[in-house]
Amino acid sequence: MDPASVQALERIADNAWPAEVREQLGGWILNAADGFSGRLNACWPLGDLPAGLPLAAAVDRVELWYRRRGLPPLFKLLDQDVALADILRSRGYQPRTPTLVMTGPAPKGLSPGRVVVNRTAEAAFEAVFLGVQGDPADAAERMAAFRRIPEPRFFARIDAAGQPVAIGAACAHGGHVGLFGMRTLASHRRQGMAADIVSALLVAGAGAGAQGAYLQVEAGNQAAIALYRGLGFSAAYQYLYWARA
Repeated sequence: MDPASVQALERIADNAWPAEVREQLGGWILNAADGFSGRLNACWPLGDLPAGLPLAAAVDRVELWYRRRGLPPLFKLLDQDVALADILRSRGYQPRTPTLVMTGPAPKGLSPGRVVVNRTAEAAFEAVFLGVQGDPADAAERMAAFRRIPEPRFFARIDAAGQPVAIGAACAHGGHVGLFGMRTLASHRRQGMAADIVSALLVAGAGAGAQGAYLQVEAGNQAAIALYRGLGFSAAYQYLYWARA
């Protein structure tokens, strides 16, 4: 993808997964929540800074903004952000958590029959998410973000023996459907449930007008990457988080 298309998709993704607190510094987006999820607690340097504001001074402002909220400054950088990466490195920041953004089609069709799709994050959805997320505070931050996803939004799940065991969420915005929060209980993995959840969310997004789809996956998660490739996704670009060691 060309740089302009990458930035456009990044803005779509930010709007689809909104942080609790969001401010802008020119084209840069400053997100904050409780300090767990990277996307919810990082500066996304997209677009131009206010006229006359040097890059180093912008970093100063971002650092102060996060310190005032009791959070460590965190930057979410694309590969094209070379000059900013150099400044951060000089200040003791280091990159971590390489993450792929994968894109694919949003085909129309029939949703897999075993998938239930709702427009709200019901108790059954939350039960699965809390069951696999580990840290309760981390899970609470992300559940709050699920509830902030703008319409049209979709929450999919699969039940087994009357109990929810697999989930996923999506937001259709800007001609794309973004996928979030894919989770399956350990006892029900490798049964094709994640693939069915993705397929159902893509169909729901297409029904809401989306022509394409995107998702984020950590670059080291080869099993998930293989799953998404099998569903027609391919790697479009990468980002990294930059934080002080």
